[in-house]
Amino acid sequence: MTKGSLITQRQLLTALSTGDFLSGQLLAERLGVSRTAIANHIKQLQLLGLDIYKVKGRGYCLAAPLNLLDAACISQLRQSGTPDILVQHITDSTNSQLMLKVSQGQVTQPGYTLVAEAQTAGRGRRGRSWYSPFASSLYFSLYWRLEQGIAAAGGLSLVVGIALVRLLRRLYSLEAKIKWPNDIYINDKKVCGILIELSGQANAACDVIIGIGLNIRLPQQAGLNIDQQFTDLASEAGVMIERNPLVAALQSQLIGVLTEFNLQGFSGFVEEFNQYNQHRLRQVRLTGNDEIVGMCLGVDSQGGLLLQTATGINSYFGGELSLRAEG
Repeated sequence: MTKGSLITQRQLLTALSTGDFLSGQLLAERLGVSRTAIANHIKQLQLLGLDIYKVKGRGYCLAAPLNLLDAACISQLRQSGTPDILVQHITDSTNSQLMLKVSQGQVTQPGYTLVAEAQTAGRGRRGRSWYSPFASSLYFSLYWRLEQGIAAAGGLSLVVGIALVRLLRRLYSLEAKIKWPNDIYINDKKVCGILIELSGQANAACDVIIGIGLNIRLPQQAGLNIDQQFTDLASEAGVMIERNPLVAALQSQLIGVLTEFNLQGFSGFVEEFNQYNQHRLRQVRLTGNDEIVGMCLGVDSQGGLLLQTATGINSYFGGELSLRAEG
C-alpha cells in the first residue's frame, strides 16, 4: 500500500470516527478522491476486520466510535526519559518489524516500542496466526536486552504476564490472571497473548522482542476467527478503552518489571505469579510429546510448571507444551 493510500485511509477513518453516517459523495469531496476510491478503501478496511456499515441513501458508518492510535498523543503521555514508541498503520507483524529494525541497527535502546492498528500476518505461540482486526486490539512489541544471554530468559514470559496483570488490575480493577506460560485470562476467557522471540548466543548478550496482543473491543465477527473462549477489555471493564494512554502505561510498566527481572531473575516473582495463577490448585492436562495430568501447584524459581502427579511433583518448561484445565 502506498503512502498516499495510507494517508487517505487515515483521513477516512478520522472522518468516520464519530460513528455518524457519511455519504460516499461527502467523503470523496472531503478527501479529494473519487467515490470509487472511497468504496475501495472501505472494502480494504472491512477485510482487515473493521465493522463498517453501508446503508443505501445514508452512506457509511462505523459500528462504534473509533479511537485511533495517535503518535503525538502517545509521545506526550509516555513517561519522561522512556524510549520512543513508533506507531504504524498496517504492518505484517509488529514483532517481525521490530526484530528487523534491531537486526539493522536502527533500534538499540531497550524499551523501544512499536505498535500498529492492524497486522496482516500476526503470529502467536507454536506457529499459530494471531487474529488482528483493525483498531480492535493492541498490537504491541517492545525491545529488551538480556546481558547474561539466553540462559537468563527463564520465566520471562511469566514476568511479562505479571506486568500485564498489575496494569489491568490498577487501570480497570479487573481480576486478570496468568495462564502458564503466556496468556492472560479474565473470567476464564483469554484476553491477551504474549509472544517472546530471542536472538543471541547462550553465553553472550541476547536481544529480546516481547510481543503482546491485547483484545480491546473485538468486532462482531471475531468468533469466526478465534477457536477458543475469548473476551476483551471493553466487555469486561464496561467502559470505552482509550488505547493511547494504555500504550504509554504498558511501556512504562514493562520497563519497570523487566529492569527488576534483569537484576534478580525470576525467583523474586514466584510468589506473585502463584497468586495470579489461572490454574491454581486445579486439575490440568499438559500436552506436548506426551500427555500429563496432574494438579497445578504453581511454578518454581525458573518459571517451570509444577504438577503433582501419581509419580510426585515434577517441573515442566514451555517450548511446545500446552496447558488446559481438566473438565
